[in-house]
This record gives sequence, structure tokens and C-alpha cells, in this order.
Amino acid sequence: MENLARPDHPIHDVLCRRWSPLAFDPGRPIEPATVHALLEAARWAPSARNEQPWRYLVLDSRTPEARAKVEACLSSSNSWAKRAPLLLLSVAQTRFSAGQEPNRWALYDVGAANACLVLQATSLGLLARQIGAYDRDLARQALGIPAEFEMAAILALGYHGDPTHLTPEQQARESRPRTRRPIGASAFLGRWSAPYG
Repeated sequence: MENLARPDHPIHDVLCRRWSPLAFDPGRPIEPATVHALLEAARWAPSARNEQPWRYLVLDSRTPEARAKVEACLSSSNSWAKRAPLLLLSVAQTRFSAGQEPNRWALYDVGAANACLVLQATSLGLLARQIGAYDRDLARQALGIPAEFEMAAILALGYHGDPTHLTPEQQARESRPRTRRPIGASAFLGRWSAPYG
């Protein structure tokens, strides 16, 4: 199943194909070489001072205990993620390596790395959905994440699966056409109240 974007202006095909499903196929694992390709895409993301503050915990069939701990941190509305064959927990190092001053761009940079990773996944025929609703404190404690790292998103990745495993409301969300507000509602020309375009 695809849920293609319908852009008002031409954009790259991989951007049109990227979407955030809820139904994953737990029977189709992601090969380690593909996971390496995803992490490599994240590795080449831009970052302030080339600090590369992102770190990822890889949770798949090889890490059942750690994965169960992360699944226990998910909110009830995100239980669908348990069917994704790959979960990645992204975190941000909050201080620059040199001088240890606070890196106020750390989460921004992790977001850029996650975007690169998701687009790489899309180009390889995978789907990804990012999750913000989880118990960060519980995840930190369960996985031994040091205090100098800030919790970011959990990424659920895999191939599209059977939507009948979803709730009726989730099934409706899964098939709903994708929409975005117009460019002029988000971009302005020269001053705040002058919509671009």
C-alpha cells in the first residue's frame, strides 16, 4: 500500500512516497545490511560544528530483552509499533565535545539525522513512523542511557503490514489521504504577516 503525497509544486519522488504508517509486517525482518544503510544515511546528516550528537539504540529480534523494555515505555496509543520489526531509539548528546558547553542544536541535529534515515528507508522500500509519546524516564533507566543524553524519537521501521490488526480508528487514519497546509501558512516573504507565494 502507498499513500502518496499530492504536492502543489514538484518535489523529489522519495518525498512523495514517504509516509508514516501504523501497520507493519512483523514477519518481514530488515536485513542487517539494510540497517547499516539506514544508520549510514543518518551518519551523513548535517550538524552544528559537525558534532554529530545523534546516537541510536538498535532494537530488533537480536535484542528481545531490550526491545521488550522499550515496548513497555510506549503509550497505549502506540501499541501498533510492537509489530514493527525494527525500533530505533534516537538520543542527543546535549553538550559539545570540545569545551563541554551546551549544544542547543542537539535535538535539531538528531531530527535532521532522523529525516535522512527515514528518507533512506523510503528509498529502500521501507516505511517508518516516528514516535514521541513514550515514557522517556523509564526508557532511560531501563536501557542505561547516560544523563548527558536527551531522549529524542523512537523510529518504528519495516514493511507495510495487514491493517486489520489496527483499531478501527487507526485503520481510518491509515487510509486517509495525506494533507498539508498551504505554503503561505508556513512561509512568509520579508515580514511575518506576508504569506510567501
